[in-house]
Formats: sequence, structure tokens, C-alpha cells
Amino acid sequence: MTNAAASSRPSRDKILDCAEQLFARRGFAGIGLSEVAEQVGLSKSSLFHHFSSKAQLYAAVMARIMDRIETELMRSLSLGGTPVERLDRWLDLVIDVLAKHPTYARLLLRSLFEDDELTGELPEEQTVNATIRRVVGAAERLLKEGMESGAFRPANAPHTVQTIIGATVYHFASGEFGEELIGRPLFSGSEVRRRKQEVKALIRHGLVVSPLHVATRK
Repeated sequence: MTNAAASSRPSRDKILDCAEQLFARRGFAGIGLSEVAEQVGLSKSSLFHHFSSKAQLYAAVMARIMDRIETELMRSLSLGGTPVERLDRWLDLVIDVLAKHPTYARLLLRSLFEDDELTGELPEEQTVNATIRRVVGAAERLLKEGMESGAFRPANAPHTVQTIIGATVYHFASGEFGEELIGRPLFSGSEVRRRKQEVKALIRHGLVVSPLHVATRK
């Protein structure tokens, strides 16, 4: 790696770290490139060497988040086990990742309705969309495998994925409303553990076929 490449890497990561925090707090429309540059300690022209537009910066932030989530999820899937065991691990892991990175859930939720200026043509946007398709596709395949094996009851896989997203991403993005509703900090260790228990119990109740029922069917 050249000296120039080595020195540009930290600058790009620092820009993404700063932009991630700002976009999570105030959304796409509430942030300007000048503010990002000022907080990073760069001139706006220097920032343009890394990102030519706010849309590109926003998409790059989301691409980095999705890449990290995909890496963790796919590593979890590679550990093997029954469909029920793998689903439990996925739920635990998604909740752990969202709890460890408080900006992730809010940005993922914001990205669903703040993409009016994102045309889908930027390479970073295409990367995000491709990663989402892979993650959702892997989740749907796991659910269908469980249904075909009799471990899960017949259900609509896309709707089940939507339910899981709502039970995990929305929860950690709900902020003060969620904390008032629950009565405790969302990101405290005890509440993260409680969230895992609640989500897995909910999904298991609606999806997992009991061993007794499987034995009766046989």
C-alpha cells in the first residue's frame, strides 16, 4: 500500500464514522456536507475528494453498515445446526449487533423512507441493495428449509422476515418512545437480554413446531 493510500484510509473511515452519527440523529435532509467536513476537520473541497455528493456519502454509510451485518450473519449461518438453532442464533446476533451499534437501527429505519434523493444509480447504493437482497434471501431460505423439514409451520417467508425486522430494528430505533413504553433504557445489558428472550419466544410461538406435534404427525 502506498503512503497516500494508507493515509486516505483513516480519513475515509473517520468521515463515515462522523456522517453515521449525524445522519442517525438528524436524517438525510438534516445534514449538509459542510457540517460533516467541519466535524471531521477537513475542508469541504477535501471532503469532495472522498465523496462527490451527500447521496454518495449517505449510501456509503449504509453500505458499510450492511456489510458488517452481513458478515456477522453469514458467519453465524456457517456454524450449522438445525433450522431452529440457526434461527435462534440469527435473532441473538441481530439484536447484539443493533445493541452494540446504536446508530444502526435508526439509520436502517430512516433509509426506508429517506431515500427520495437516492436514485439507485450510485455504486454504493447498488452495493447496499445487493447486500440487503443477499441477507433477506438467506433468511428466507432458512425459513423455507425449516418449513420443508417440518421444524417450522407453513408460513409466508417474506412476511415472517418483515415481522423479524419490525421486532428487532424498530425496537432499537424507537428511542425515547420505546424507553417510555418499556420503562428502562433500550440498550442496557438487562434489556438487551430481555429483548432476545421476548423476540425468540414470539417467533418460536408463531413459527416453531413443537416436538410433540412432530412426533404425532409421524
